[in-house]
Order: sequence, then structure tokens, then C-alpha cells
Amino acid sequence: MQLNRKTQHKTIHPSKVLLFGGGNFLRAFIAYFIDVYNEKANQNLGITVVKVTPKGDYQTLKEQDGLYHVYTKGIQAGQLINEYRLIRSVSEIIHAYQEWAAFLKTAEDPTIQFLFSNTTESGLVLSMEDRFEDQPAVSFPAKLTQWLYHRFQYFAGDNQAACYILPCELIENNGSVLQAMVMECANKWQLPQAFQTWIEAYMVFCNTLVDRIVPGIPEQDKASTWAQIGYQDQWITAGEPYHLFVIEKSKELAKDLPLHKVGLNVIFTEDLKQYREQKVRLLNGAHTALVPIGYLLGLRLVRDTIDDALTYQYLQQLFHKEIIPLIDLPQAQVATYAASIIDRFGNPFIDHQLLSIALNSCSKFKVRLLPSLVDYSQKYGAAPPLISFALASLIQMYQGTWQGEPVPLKDDPVIIEQLRHFWEESSSFEGLIHLILAMDFWDYDLASLPGLKENLVNFLKQIEDQGVRATLQSLLF
Repeated sequence: MQLNRKTQHKTIHPSKVLLFGGGNFLRAFIAYFIDVYNEKANQNLGITVVKVTPKGDYQTLKEQDGLYHVYTKGIQAGQLINEYRLIRSVSEIIHAYQEWAAFLKTAEDPTIQFLFSNTTESGLVLSMEDRFEDQPAVSFPAKLTQWLYHRFQYFAGDNQAACYILPCELIENNGSVLQAMVMECANKWQLPQAFQTWIEAYMVFCNTLVDRIVPGIPEQDKASTWAQIGYQDQWITAGEPYHLFVIEKSKELAKDLPLHKVGLNVIFTEDLKQYREQKVRLLNGAHTALVPIGYLLGLRLVRDTIDDALTYQYLQQLFHKEIIPLIDLPQAQVATYAASIIDRFGNPFIDHQLLSIALNSCSKFKVRLLPSLVDYSQKYGAAPPLISFALASLIQMYQGTWQGEPVPLKDDPVIIEQLRHFWEESSSFEGLIHLILAMDFWDYDLASLPGLKENLVNFLKQIEDQGVRATLQSLLF
């Protein structure tokens, strides 16, 4: 049976939430939370999902009238969680490139109060090509500026247009960063000073931290899943039971959107730094390290890296030798969190594809692993070998081919092309690594880190001569 509001849940909630992006994560995290909140608190918050990139569309989600399921399965507190939830909170889907007028029209709605985004770490950047007159501008922060300026004009700077803006990208101080980019756009485009004053007075940019593993459902499993739920749901996704949403310094939001009062693991705090550092360096850092290593080893699921004795040992040593000692929190607390990550990665009920978390791996390495690499080097006077191996594996992966087969890289085309060009023009690993470490992309002089160049060169040579498994074996034992 087709899933839509003729066959299921005819009620459509009025849109009060903008969701910039409709990927697996936001659908199984923010939209899921809103749906639970609506049900348990008897609320009616509808969500408008905005497609913010030009390629592809959300046509099948439109055909389903915004309805889809989230499949949650795993072990939580010793209990098996195995449930499907129909998400009824999405009321409207808009493609910013194809429906520009409709996108701006949402800025005229006074009931829109909450804005969420997840454009990955590479999405919170401005583009040299951003222009105010474009429909839309290139970057997400510029699109948001256009939306906010339209709202400012429509409401003549009135406070009834106030919104909470909560970016979910894994960037430190993501709310503050996004606000600064909006201001930069306003200055670049010479928008009125009154607009900037209005932003500062009425728009609340919240720093956030998100945590839930959301692998989605592989295409080959959808038919059997549809048979279980009784609908052909093209947008069904899957996630683990564990979730955490930390929001910094917004007592007003805790009153206006009290997600924490309906059983959701949502924390409002004055300082989320401790939550962020622990999560980004351990969980996200582990994901980013395992993607290239696992892929080159022929592993395809996150779970496979726990089942494989060698990558399991790599992850344990990565945590306890190179990441945990550099986190300024009680070590027992951090070790307990690391152990929980191992359990989550090994969830036997979730087929989390390594390639599904390979998107923008270079930007992810920069945010998730580079801080540990730098801190370790500064503390011990030598580059960390395990993180160095992850970087060497990433560089090997970005050659673009592996064992005669193309690697399905998904990253900034400029980064992909630059690394491919470095591989082609370099006559030695020494020359290749020299070029890579000198890239402005890193925002850090990686060549100054003691032993990093030597580590990378040696690992690439060993991978070529001995293979990935033998190289990793010699590193660990």
C-alpha cells in the first residue's frame, strides 16, 4: 500500500518548524523528537522541510505527504528495543532552488518559531559566489540570511518574528558560528544596520550538540521492511535507541519547546563544552577513523569493524592511547562513554554502512580527529601513530581507486580533485605528503608536527608493499 495522508494520518499540523535538510539524521532526530513531543504533550507543531542543495529532490517525500517511518532497534538498559514509528510531523516540503518564492513565503509566517539545520561540517561555510540577488545564494548561511532579511522586511523589524535557530552541524559553537556568518553576509551585501540589530535582538542562535547513530535502511532491505509495516515507504530510516541533544544557554527555549519533559534525552545547559569534546573526539572521531581503514580492508559496515579482531583492537587502542588521555574530564567517565560507543557500534540490528558516513571525510577529519592529533603531538612531542594511520588511510582512499576499482568518494569536488591531482603529479610518497600537509584546507601547519610526515610516508609505503591488514597488524602488536 502507498503511504500518504489518504491511507494514513490525515491530520496536517500547521508549520512551526523549518528543517533545513531532509537527510536520514534530521528525519530520525529532530523530526522524530517533534513527533514524540506532539503526541506526548498534545501539541501540533508541523515541520516544513527545505531542500537546500540543487541536486536531487524530495519528490517521493512529497508523494508521501511528508509521512515516513523511523525504525528503532537495539539494546537499551538491557532491554531489546524494536519499534517502528510513523512520523506525522512533516507538513510541507519545499525545494529552495525550484520553489524560491514558496521558500521566502515561509518567512512571512509568524508561527514559524524554530529553525534547525544539518548541512554537515562543510555546510557551515560561506561561498565567494554568494550574492544577495541570487535565488538562492550558494551557501546555506547565505540562504538563511536571505530568509531572515525577507522576514525582517515583512514584519518591519517587529519582535513577533523572533525565532530560535539551532544548527545541528558538528562544529564547535555552531550557533555562534552561524550567526557570525549571517552577519558577514549582511555586511558583504550592505544590508541595513537595522537588520543586524534586529538579528541580535530577536533571533536566538543556540549552540548545540547532537548524538544518535542513524544509518538508514539499505535499498536491498526496503522491500522486506515494507512488508512488515504494510506500506511502501521510500523514506523510511533507521536509528539506534540512544540519542542525546544538548542545547546551550537558552532557558527561554526550554520553556517554549520542552522536549526534555516528554522522555527525550534533551539537555539544556550553560556550557556544553564537556559534552561536545567527549562526543566529537570519541564517537565521531572513531567513525571518521574507521571509514577509510575499514573500507580499504574490505569491511562495509560499522558493525564489521567491531566483529573484526584487528579493527576492534585498533579502536580500543585509539581510544585509550591517543584520545582519552587528551580529554580534560574525569578519565573514568570518559572511559565509560568510550565503552558505550563500542557497544553502539556493534549493534547487531543496525547495518550502518561505512560509506554512508564517508560524506565529506576530509572536513570531518579536520573537525573530529585533527584536534586530538595536534594535542597529542604537543603533549608528547611526537605525532600519534594511530591517528596518523587513519590519515594515511584517508589519503590512500582519496587516490580515487583501490585494488583496481573506483572509490565512491563524496566530498567537496575541489578537495577530491586537488588530492587526485597530488597523487598524479607526485613521483614519491614524500612529495605527495609534502603537498597534502601544505594545503590551506587544514587551517594548521601540519608540517610542523614532529614525526607526522614520516608517519604518513611510512604507512603509505607499507600499505603499498604489505597491504593494509599487515600494516595495521605491525602497528598494533
